[in-house]
Amino acid sequence: MTTSIDITQRAAELRELLNHYSYQYYVLDNPEVPDAEYDRLFRELQAIESEYPQLLSADSPTQRVGGQALDKFDEVQHAIPMLSLDNVFDQQELSAFDKRVRDWLNTDKAQTYAAEPKLDGLAISIRYENGILVQAATRGDGTTGEDVTANVRTINSVPLKLQGEHIPAVVEIRGEIFMPKAGFEKLNQSQLANNKKPFVNPRNAAAGSLRQLDSKITASRPLEIYFYGIGVIEGMPRPNSHSEAMTLIAGWGCRISPELKVLEGLEACQRYIDDLALRRDNLEYDIDGVVFKVDDTALQERLGFVSRAPRWAIAYKFPAQEEMTTVEDIEIQVGRTGALTPVARLKPVFVGGVTVSNATLHNEDEIRRKDVRIGDTVIVRRAGDVIPEVVKAIISKRPDDAREFVMPTACPICGSDVEREEGEAVSRCSGGLFCAAQRKEAIKHFASRKALDIDGLGDKLVEQLVDAGHIKDVADLFLLDVDTIASLERMGQKSAENLVNALNAAKATRFQRFLYALGIREVGEATARALALHYSSLEELMQASSESLMEIEDVGPVVAHHIETFFQQSHNREVIERLLSVGIHWPTEEKKQTNTALSGKTIVLTGTLQTLSRSEAKEKLLALGAKVAGSVSKKTDYVVAGADAGSKLTKAESLGIEVVDEATLQQWLIQE
Repeated sequence: MTTSIDITQRAAELRELLNHYSYQYYVLDNPEVPDAEYDRLFRELQAIESEYPQLLSADSPTQRVGGQALDKFDEVQHAIPMLSLDNVFDQQELSAFDKRVRDWLNTDKAQTYAAEPKLDGLAISIRYENGILVQAATRGDGTTGEDVTANVRTINSVPLKLQGEHIPAVVEIRGEIFMPKAGFEKLNQSQLANNKKPFVNPRNAAAGSLRQLDSKITASRPLEIYFYGIGVIEGMPRPNSHSEAMTLIAGWGCRISPELKVLEGLEACQRYIDDLALRRDNLEYDIDGVVFKVDDTALQERLGFVSRAPRWAIAYKFPAQEEMTTVEDIEIQVGRTGALTPVARLKPVFVGGVTVSNATLHNEDEIRRKDVRIGDTVIVRRAGDVIPEVVKAIISKRPDDAREFVMPTACPICGSDVEREEGEAVSRCSGGLFCAAQRKEAIKHFASRKALDIDGLGDKLVEQLVDAGHIKDVADLFLLDVDTIASLERMGQKSAENLVNALNAAKATRFQRFLYALGIREVGEATARALALHYSSLEELMQASSESLMEIEDVGPVVAHHIETFFQQSHNREVIERLLSVGIHWPTEEKKQTNTALSGKTIVLTGTLQTLSRSEAKEKLLALGAKVAGSVSKKTDYVVAGADAGSKLTKAESLGIEVVDEATLQQWLIQE
């Protein structure tokens, strides 16, 4: 098929534009046009190439989507071997390397080094001829690698065509392909959602993605690249220094590490290591050390190579973030909210810069998915301040006497029943009022403003009282005396007297507040109010079955189960009896008809009310069977607008929801 000059020119123009926009977006992180404009131009080029296949070229952005799957990878012989680097692990070994360099060069002069992070990825060599990408190969054994050209083409930050004016006839640019942390997490979420095995770490994910025989799979993976050097170069002189080479590479449109620096002397190198180590965990990608290279190319040639490594470069390795060890036992930790977390007790191992003897296993499902057993050899990972975790079990090393973990049915702290809600991964202790692991949080909630509202009993004071052994559960609060409280740090006689008075005052409460204060899972203010209106006494509620509880509007099977389970625990009942014995009481709640005009209506309060507070208005509306919401939605029936009403009023008007004033609210309350 013949093609017009106009179509040929338009295809070339589109390729140039799209490659430029990709460079701006993926290399410079500075998008020049909206995504919609890029997509429009991309589709236009696709349409032209589809109609005129002869216009398809190797540098076309349409070639990033992946092609037909391969049967195997072809071998590629590296014209210049891709050598590995020798490693050093501390300042003394780095100093010895620097001394060797200066001795070989017969100089006492401080050396100039180029420094950059050692990425934890996969080395790659990409060959360009007349600026066009023609081949990409893995390191392999350093002499022979695999041809992964089709896969590398799919990586957006790899230029299909070099830019700039001074481009050599042939150049082989080397770099590291890696997977950013965010992309790795997203990929593993997708793997789990599709019942596929997740990747162990970003490096494995990058390697597995690059070595797919189907390049369409590689195209779907979030791979990135930083280039770090030049191999073969023809048609122009080799740069005089590594830093000059990196400037050239960047000028050709290739991404180089933003952390690249040229340093004078050993002390500057150590400062670079210290700085990068501090920022390591905040980088968007994994690194496992720092690479130092003698910057001057002529000096590199003088220094030469030894065995399979250059004398002019070294890799300073950070402490490993992954190591192997043995699971000696699996124990349960109970958190402040009652969550039971399995923890692996490990044979101590040095990982991530510290000695690790235990690591989280998250929950029962994770143990099953990873198939971790007591006695297994496992890979443990620790990055920075992140809690160490067991990444995987090495099944091939499993001993015959390895034991499967069984989640306990009773809390190891207090003996209360352990419950796990359907659809949730977390198992929880149901002894909220009694369990020592949940003690502080239970007391803080009990004393909070919407519960018993104990004035002067703040979070820090609760922690002091618990830590000093003065209170073990909420009932102990009402046995505190002035002398005990005054003995605490920053608590004087007057403050202690005020707190005792506040505790005595809090004994007189309301049934709904008391129920909310108990901290039953899923029982908020509205549910507590509904329970108080439905049951004539606490004893009746404590004897209620799930079926009875579900007769109450808005109490479904999950909430009913939590309430029934809470009151079934003997420990919780004992604490409640103690609370009543120390004088907690409330008046009998007046039963309200829930079949009022407001029953089931959703009302939002906004602005300042003149005749009553918003909390008082809420209480009265709830007593009439209404639902009081905190935000306006299509499900809202009325918005009560007081003075200086703001965005909620605006949203109500935009949704066409009926807005009433405070006078109407008062009429509702009086009429009912």
